[in-house]
Amino acid sequence: MKICYSDRYMVPLDPAHPFPMPKYKMARDRLLYEESITHWNLVEPPPAAGEDILLVHTEDYWFRCRNGELTRHEVRRIGFPWSEGLLRRSRAAVQGTIIAARNALRDGIASNLAGGTHHAYPDHGEGYCVFNDIAIAARVLQRDGLAERIAVIDCDVHQGNGTAAIFQGDDRVFTFSIHGEKNFPARKEKSRLDINLPNGVNDHEYLDILRGCVPQILDDFRPDLVFYQAGVDPFERDRLGKLKLTIPGLLQRDRLVIAYCRERQIPVITTMGGGYAKDINDTVEAHCNTIRAALEFFP
Repeated sequence: MKICYSDRYMVPLDPAHPFPMPKYKMARDRLLYEESITHWNLVEPPPAAGEDILLVHTEDYWFRCRNGELTRHEVRRIGFPWSEGLLRRSRAAVQGTIIAARNALRDGIASNLAGGTHHAYPDHGEGYCVFNDIAIAARVLQRDGLAERIAVIDCDVHQGNGTAAIFQGDDRVFTFSIHGEKNFPARKEKSRLDINLPNGVNDHEYLDILRGCVPQILDDFRPDLVFYQAGVDPFERDRLGKLKLTIPGLLQRDRLVIAYCRERQIPVITTMGGGYAKDINDTVEAHCNTIRAALEFFP
């Protein structure tokens, strides 16, 4: 199993910034330390090519990102201070998802220890998302004739609004989002299937919904590849989550989604998505569990 990772996934932030930037390296280091993975598993992605980014994003937005010409409003909407490092981080994360998608088609599964930037629209970024890595990777696979029908299973607590908007009206891509109804973004887009959860949903309720939805999506749509956005912010002690899933519950969620794909021999790629626990170690542990779950089915 190949896992994309790069130190470029991190950029320096003010210590008071709410985004837990060290989580990427911490997850990589924890998985290596416990010998769940070795350096053989790791692939370092180069920056994504502009021609691939332009499969989803507008020329104007790409030009102004590349040249550091975003407005103050656009930068505030993204939520990170603009820098060359942020551009490198964003391009590397996109390429990590592209590489992982290709590896998943070959091996059955692959992961990107970043990505899941599902709030980015064609002409702007928001919610800590600059470019939409899943949408770009899907379009690259379609352009290259590697996959045609693609499903996005988005389990981040925040709706994948950018992804939903990008693929609206495209019968080749099934977008599924299970998210907090009273959470960011305030204005939701229309996915192919949205599950809007009230605050306080627990493990049992959440997993029952997944058991009712995911197998039917896979059986009815029959995708060539699944992008699994494994955000861990439904965690009960997440600062932005408002749901009540435990770390074991999140692990069971990962096992369910991956098992449903494995049973149907559908390749699956996992991306990290959000996680803002009060203790960053909880976020890291939940992200590591996604990789551990994948390794259970694809040792």
